[in-house]
Amino acid sequence: MSDQPLAGRTVIDLTTALAGPYATLLLAGLGATVIKVENPATGGDSSRNNAPYAGADGLSVSRQGPDDMSVSMLARGRNKLSVTLNLKDKRSQRVFADLVRDADILVENYSPGVTGRLGIDYAAVHELNPRLVYTSITGFGSQGGPGSGKAMDSIIQALSGVMLTAGEPDEGPVRFGLPVGDMLAPLFAVIGTLSALMQADQSGEGQHVDVSMLGALTSLVACEPFDAFAAVGMEQRTGAMVPRLAPFGIVPTSDGHLALSAPTDAFAHGALRAVGRPDLIDDSRFHSRDQRVRNADAIHALIREWTSRRTTEEALRLFTAEGVPAAEVRDPREAVRDPLVRAREEVVPVAHPVHGTVEGLATTGVPIRFSGARAGFDRPAPALGEHNDEVYRGKLGYSADDVAELAADSVI
Repeated sequence: MSDQPLAGRTVIDLTTALAGPYATLLLAGLGATVIKVENPATGGDSSRNNAPYAGADGLSVSRQGPDDMSVSMLARGRNKLSVTLNLKDKRSQRVFADLVRDADILVENYSPGVTGRLGIDYAAVHELNPRLVYTSITGFGSQGGPGSGKAMDSIIQALSGVMLTAGEPDEGPVRFGLPVGDMLAPLFAVIGTLSALMQADQSGEGQHVDVSMLGALTSLVACEPFDAFAAVGMEQRTGAMVPRLAPFGIVPTSDGHLALSAPTDAFAHGALRAVGRPDLIDDSRFHSRDQRVRNADAIHALIREWTSRRTTEEALRLFTAEGVPAAEVRDPREAVRDPLVRAREEVVPVAHPVHGTVEGLATTGVPIRFSGARAGFDRPAPALGEHNDEVYRGKLGYSADDVAELAADSVI
């Protein structure tokens, strides 16, 4: 018996690209059996063709050998079983019905209307398996959206307002380096899926879980009261510093940058002691929070002038000694090598299914630690259709002739 929370649960994964596969990756990391259904006519998940690739000779921008696999698939395909099935072929309907009949969850991220045309929408699947939880991850919701209704992460960032929350007030929009729309929606999708699964366990009735990328990201934008800021004349975009929390923001050092978070009286007074100005603690400009907000430019200029003449290590040591929250601003390559996140398996090495660990490469783990269960990945990403026999013959009971005929007819 596995000690993973979702052991024994089966997920039918109809997703491609990032948002959907990240949701099913998390379900796989929690122990579910994830059967990834890929179209053999198109070469499977689109992320299989995302450069760079890993192979016998390491990383490369283009494929160098027959077993090279994209780094995207190496990360997103872990612990999944890959089967091929052309859902556009009418002959696939029997196979699809057999797949979902005993499954617990189905996850899809087709554009609105596509599942209906394929005959695999929620209504159709609910008839086949009334207790199944059917999760849709789309750009704008299952009802569709503006224009073509198609959504890429940059489109969602633009529409959510998040691009105008970062950067200096006089700059153009700033695109987040991480695809936050693509990565946030699957988190809500997993929360919704597991909530619906708990309900289905009690009632015997599944349901449709509908998560939109735009809604997920805009809901987080709405967590900050930007409309209230505008109403009282506070800047919505403040760049490196945050005047309403002063002293707070990113300050330069002689060899890098430091993040400083000192909005409370105790932290702010500690920051003034760290920079050698304890005399300013009782200054009418800086003693209380409201006073510091009104004089944010002055206290920020004072701190920046001090940090710019010191190394990151020295400034960090002095702030820390006074109990002030501060941290070095690290680049991504350095951050994913942090011994703490490695020890907790929140970031893990990448393994190629043929050539083993890819030197110098890291990817996401399951950033959840349980006291009485295990989460994580122990199988590398599969080749396209690698598990056709295991699933179609082993799980569904098809004969060798059945599988051979489906393959000959290009159904699988």
